Amino acid sequence: MRNRSTKRQRGFSLLEMVVATALGTVVVGAAVQLYVQGVGATWIVSQRAEMQQDFRAASNMLTKDLSLAGAGLGNGAEIQLPTSSTIPIFGCDQTKCYLPPSTTNGVQYPNQSGTPYLYGLVPGYNAGPTLSGQPTDTVTVVYTDPAFYLDCYTAAITSATTVVFTQPTTTSANCTANGATVQNLNDTAVGLTAGDLVLFCVGNTSPCPQVVAEVTGATTQGTNGSGQTTFTVPFAASDKLHMNQAAAVPQTLASKYVASPLTTAFASRLLVITYYIDNTVTPTRLMRQISGHTPMPVAESVAYMKFTYDLFNASTNTPAVGCSNPGASAANPINGVSTDGCSQASAGLLPNQITKINVQNMAIDSSLQGSGYGMGKGYQTLDLETSVSARNLTYINNYPN
Repeated sequence: MRNRSTKRQRGFSLLEMVVATALGTVVVGAAVQLYVQGVGATWIVSQRAEMQQDFRAASNMLTKDLSLAGAGLGNGAEIQLPTSSTIPIFGCDQTKCYLPPSTTNGVQYPNQSGTPYLYGLVPGYNAGPTLSGQPTDTVTVVYTDPAFYLDCYTAAITSATTVVFTQPTTTSANCTANGATVQNLNDTAVGLTAGDLVLFCVGNTSPCPQVVAEVTGATTQGTNGSGQTTFTVPFAASDKLHMNQAAAVPQTLASKYVASPLTTAFASRLLVITYYIDNTVTPTRLMRQISGHTPMPVAESVAYMKFTYDLFNASTNTPAVGCSNPGASAANPINGVSTDGCSQASAGLLPNQITKINVQNMAIDSSLQGSGYGMGKGYQTLDLETSVSARNLTYINNYPN
């Protein structure tokens, strides 16, 4: 019979258990800390990637439009608009106006001695919403549509409210298609629709008289007596942007018909593009509106936008650099405001004398909230500061340094 061992098996002492537990806690704590740091870094990278993607799309579109300001408007980049008690406006679609948000009247074009003009660029100093106690700017650029070959058609003003475009059988000198297919004007994707603005060059004189009109309805297709395809486009009175005024008002499409029925003209689609921040939604958005069409969002969480402008006075051979409200002065304010440091230098200058647009600050916040896996890191912000040459506005070779 085996003898049972009377030797006791020794276990861990209390001190050993405490030491082992402490060491285990340190190791586990270090692992958790590394995990937390890794998750936090991943969150920050995700925020940064999200912002960069949105910001790149917004900034690329904005700077491209700014660089095209005035393209196709002709030498001087200014077009006289109808002069009457009803002033042409922008910043509205077919149902409402947006500048500043919730307005019902739209924004009037700048004027010279009471006559409104369409310029290649229209600054909007403090015209946007106030965010975090700071007013924001808007900016409006104008240029002809380079991808829509309306200038390849011959236009006949057949009534005070109607233009018939005849599809070309051969390429004319005005046509910019360069061998590309000339689109039908009733094309569902790119054709003329209500809210489009059309710039007409009326007659054969040089420079030809220019008028701007707004499309007010659907384009219809037909055929003329020579078998050529035609498109009839309505430009009815009482349009939303106040371009189609009575025949008695100078610089209207109707006045050109009365002066010479069936006037021959060439035309280009005009893009009047306005950028502004919409703070009526959360998060705030950068909006892009074209002519009389509904604005489209470009990027979310755009928190601020301000511009300054460099101008050149060819008469005095002097620049005006960094003007936030160009053309304004104490004696000649724009919208009652003349606060920036270059007011006197730019006093009386016009938007087509702008040589450079400076994006003073455009900020975007991350829309990914800084809680949960964000570990309390909060939002991140990106800022854009850049300058864009307004090469189609001024034709003076003297630029500020």
